Amino acid sequence: MVNTIDLIKEMKEYAEDNNVPIITDEGINYIRNYIKENKIKRILEVGTAIGYSSILMALTDEEITITTIERDEKRYLEAVKNIKKFHLEERITLLYKDAFDVELDEEFDLVFIDAAKAQNTRFFEKFSKNLAKQGTIITDNMNFHGLVEDESKIESRNLRALIRKVKAYHEFLENNEDFKTTFLNIGDGLAVSKPI
Repeated sequence: MVNTIDLIKEMKEYAEDNNVPIITDEGINYIRNYIKENKIKRILEVGTAIGYSSILMALTDEEITITTIERDEKRYLEAVKNIKKFHLEERITLLYKDAFDVELDEEFDLVFIDAAKAQNTRFFEKFSKNLAKQGTIITDNMNFHGLVEDESKIESRNLRALIRKVKAYHEFLENNEDFKTTFLNIGDGLAVSKPI
């Protein structure tokens, strides 16, 4: 029998030791509750990293199937290993590709965006086409470690440009006439967008 708690702890330690950003405990707990409450079964995740969030989402309910996309080879290979450890290969489909090169026909109840923050608007526009009628798009890192609220701490020009893009995405969601978005101060900030 797989000791889930130990394996989750191992993944978190690996992420910390290797500087792999993974979702906060508060963030993933919120999403797992959301999945339960809304009886979500089909999930698309943009940005697998090491498989941490897709594994935890899959463990929420054994009927859940997930398609998840990762373009970084090292992270992809780590995710493959982790998904096997949890025996979730049947339910989690891992795509080693740039998300912009992925074309999907199926519909998903939930699209979870947790990849390159500067590309959030493009991810949203691309994959909202795959959203089921009553579906939801959830985006992580809307606060980006508090830097969205307080730019004074930013010294790097690249980081400042990234924060500007996160803010522009926030505005894009606020002004999107096809979706109603709720911004939650949970974990590193979540945006929950529902079609109107």
